[in-house]
Amino acid sequence: MRHHSGIRSRFVGVWIRRLLWVLAVTSFLLTLALTTAPVGGLAAEALETSNGATPDPASPGTRPNLVWIVVDDLSPDLACYGQRTIATPNLDRLASEGVRFEAAFTTGPICSISRSALVTGCYQTHLGCQNHRSGNAHHPITLPEGMAIVPRMLREAGYHVNNLSIDDFLKPGGPVGVAKTDYNFAWDRAGTYDTRHWAERPAGMPFFAQVQLHGGKHRGEKPGTQWPAKVRSTLGSTTPTNAFELPPILPEDPVIREDWAQYLDTVRYTDHEVGRLLDRLRQAGELERTVVVFLGDHGISHVRHKQFLYDGGLRIPLIIRGPGVPRSTVRRDLVEHIDLAPTALRLAGLPIPHWMQARPLFGAAGSREFAFAARDRADETVDRIRSVRSGRFKYLRNYYPSRPYRQPNRYMDDKAIVQALRRWHAAGALTPAQARVMAGSRPREELYDLEADPFEVTNLANDPRWTAELRRHQAALAAWQERTGDRGRDPEPEAVYLSYVRDDRPEGGGSSQRRGTFEANVEMMLRWSVERPMDRWEPERP
Repeated sequence: MRHHSGIRSRFVGVWIRRLLWVLAVTSFLLTLALTTAPVGGLAAEALETSNGATPDPASPGTRPNLVWIVVDDLSPDLACYGQRTIATPNLDRLASEGVRFEAAFTTGPICSISRSALVTGCYQTHLGCQNHRSGNAHHPITLPEGMAIVPRMLREAGYHVNNLSIDDFLKPGGPVGVAKTDYNFAWDRAGTYDTRHWAERPAGMPFFAQVQLHGGKHRGEKPGTQWPAKVRSTLGSTTPTNAFELPPILPEDPVIREDWAQYLDTVRYTDHEVGRLLDRLRQAGELERTVVVFLGDHGISHVRHKQFLYDGGLRIPLIIRGPGVPRSTVRRDLVEHIDLAPTALRLAGLPIPHWMQARPLFGAAGSREFAFAARDRADETVDRIRSVRSGRFKYLRNYYPSRPYRQPNRYMDDKAIVQALRRWHAAGALTPAQARVMAGSRPREELYDLEADPFEVTNLANDPRWTAELRRHQAALAAWQERTGDRGRDPEPEAVYLSYVRDDRPEGGGSSQRRGTFEANVEMMLRWSVERPMDRWEPERP
């Protein structure tokens, strides 16, 4: 009797295991189908037109044009985001006719790493592109086999594809160049971008255009007279220096105040450029057939913003307007800038590749619980920071805690605002909140309650009242690093580092920078690699 009972038990166990295997395979296939479903299926409810009809993006005749307006060094300082000092009527109108994302974040607070992630729909740390201006002829970085960038995929799917300056976009036609790309990997320029203007494409062919705006870079390294003169001649006036309050993490310094006023004028000027771009689409009869996306590549270039993983460096404006996009909508869920890659493919009626790590912004993908970001080498300055942000909390892990927050960096140290902050710090005149970024070392971990502390100055990582949130975010970051394959775990080999930082590209090394401060910083980084190496500590997992 026991023998037959054992046989029955083993028999039942085998069938249970088989059933579980079938269910697992079914679940995987269903997930794959959802992930690669084209528009018109899962996303239909998010792509309804105003009269209730659902467009068929799979049909070449109805596929929308796509325009990405990508702006350098721009935080969400628009009137529609609550900025009260300046007016941004064109962007406000764009938001009122589309979707404004309140909680949009870049995955990297530096140009090249942000843009490399954007066009792939993958985290830069997964691709090995996490170091600024990495990849060159001597040490190339190549994408994994079978992976392509979004512009190339759209071109192969029948789109006319341009990457343009604002001046080239506004032209009536003719030959055009290829504007800023900043991709840290090898890619095929001729096979990706067309060199004829989108207005000259064949009839019935949709177009995809990336438009690059200078944004916050207009103001330069220090307040001067040339930029204000351009603002006055274009917009009629400049922003008064007494018209706003500085963030509490900045001292009341005339250079810092003038620079902030000139930054606000770059936002006004960007709004003006967007108005001209929309007028060009309207005059061509293309506006209502075009999905327009407006975003910053990362936040303002400032002392605790660009290059850092605080919200000042990571939070960006993101507005989408066009056929099938909901109108007058504000989304408050967490989104990452890389989500635009699968969104573009879905809007174009294309399947989303299985290797993309981002999520389409419309459809049934579900909302994010966390947004992740990474900062690694910036120019000659070696660093590694990781962050995970939930709706309320931000957790940061510093892998070089023995080094200053503001390590030597020629690009940032040349800025008048950083020099002003160093003067205030040397005089002992900064408040504790302002002096934080000038500290000679950092904690391994930082945790902030963003509702109570939006400027991220009160570190809760060692406060026992917040241990549960600390553990929750530690676990989320560790799981993300494992899941996505964080390739920043090991520093760049010295030969690779020297090759990249002395490459002849803007903001990198370059012949004009192979001396003086730049060379001293390089030597310091090499010395610190021994004296102040990467911290291998990781929090214990529960």
